[in-house]
Amino acid sequence: MKRPSTRGRIAAALVAAGLLLGACSFEEDPAAGPGGGGDSSFSIAIGIDLDTLDPAGQTTTTVQNVVDYVVETLVEERDGEVVGVLAESYEVSPDGRTIDLTLRQGVTFHDGTPFNADAVVFNLQRITDPNLRVPLGAPFEVMESVEATGEHSVRIVLSQPSPIFMKALTLTTAGMISPASVEAEGNTYDNYQHPVGTGPYTFTSYTAGQSLTVTKYPQYWGEQPFYETVEFRIVPEAATRESLLLAGQVDMIILPPVADLRALQDNPDVNVILGESDRSIYIALDTLDPLLSDVRVRQALNYAVDKQAIVDNVLFGAGKVMDAPMSSALFGYCSTGSYPYDPDRARQLLAEAGAEGATLELITPSGRYVQDQQATEAIAGYLREVGLNVTVGTSDWGAYLGRVNAPHSEDTVDMHLLGWAPAILDADQQMQMFRSATHPPTGLGTAFYTNPRVEELLAQADTEVNEEVRGQLYCDASRIIWEEAPWIFLWTQSFPVVHSVDVTGISTTPTEKFDALYARPAAS
Repeated sequence: MKRPSTRGRIAAALVAAGLLLGACSFEEDPAAGPGGGGDSSFSIAIGIDLDTLDPAGQTTTTVQNVVDYVVETLVEERDGEVVGVLAESYEVSPDGRTIDLTLRQGVTFHDGTPFNADAVVFNLQRITDPNLRVPLGAPFEVMESVEATGEHSVRIVLSQPSPIFMKALTLTTAGMISPASVEAEGNTYDNYQHPVGTGPYTFTSYTAGQSLTVTKYPQYWGEQPFYETVEFRIVPEAATRESLLLAGQVDMIILPPVADLRALQDNPDVNVILGESDRSIYIALDTLDPLLSDVRVRQALNYAVDKQAIVDNVLFGAGKVMDAPMSSALFGYCSTGSYPYDPDRARQLLAEAGAEGATLELITPSGRYVQDQQATEAIAGYLREVGLNVTVGTSDWGAYLGRVNAPHSEDTVDMHLLGWAPAILDADQQMQMFRSATHPPTGLGTAFYTNPRVEELLAQADTEVNEEVRGQLYCDASRIIWEEAPWIFLWTQSFPVVHSVDVTGISTTPTEKFDALYARPAAS
């Protein structure tokens, strides 16, 4: 049984039909794209290094995208519905607490071991192990038990109904790895860096800061991809990624220099996709810091920054200023308000808080988000204009995550730029950023924000099966969060992807992933 290109189905509504897979036989197509022809290889330039290859340890959409070539999930979301992948089907009990999965038979992991019920039990127990760091593990904590009810059937029992649990099983975090691989290839249970999954590609090699390569798995249970190998080249500088594409040294890039988008759109040798994205870009503020614990200071920082001017002049229009603590693409969104550019109001609030002339450290990644470093420098400039002393620093992605995703200490940075793109188009996952249970190191709530009323509202939403009521709970929580400003609320960004016209079958999803798994030469 062939597995269709799932992400391609999702993308059908997002990109022009000319980018979708054609009807030509892959095997008989001799066409050669740059880097993708005679040697049957495909090359993608990404902007960040890979901080972990463990599905359970994922925090970053780009890295998840790479891991998805090797590791598959039990289910996936397609056209708004959760459908089977490694689970052929599932059934949820009327009370919403019991889920019975029927697994696909005849599937093997890349090490030759069988995919079966025992493997599923191992993986689901692993991502709920309190001794293992699982940054995006909150949606799975509702699991009370998981057991094999047959060689190819599994029962999951939840402690309470969870409206998003089945969607959570679509996350890379819940990707299935071979239980035998946890103690092989240098892996350990809690340091798993050689992934062995069931996907169409096997992990081949990784050189830190340079590249990762995967190779086609001949025994894959579903549709075979076209290219024998795929190389992910790690290129932090957007201009360098663009140069590599235009020189024919890679087939595809993500996040080109946004200043060049118009020129790229006019270039007949490449195709530009401006993908819809649910990613919120924000400055997380250390709400436990003596200065930033004052809500007036946090509000002042929001009034001090002209976000629209940065979107227009630094992002070149590739973003939309936030009016809520989440993207409008998510269920549970409601327009919450605004922090218009008002430097006089910012100065007034700083004066009331006794924070005039305060010194703050602001850090940013480089090459992770659209114009991240440039936007951060602009933000620092606005903050200086209202009398604050702001220093700006940057580092590679791994070191950056290591600093911001750590327990609170005297070394915790005052402010840092992050982007958050829920893998589920639902406010539940966005709201994890504002819950005490996900403060680092257990999660990515790096502002260390908490509010008892917000916690109460979100706890109600956790089990509310009435969608209208659940949406209102998220809206009520959003209004409190907006008022208390644990972030400098910035914008939701677009997700630009550019590829050679010599290849096709490439698209994006609203969860800010690229789909090039079934890319192929564009000849005919």
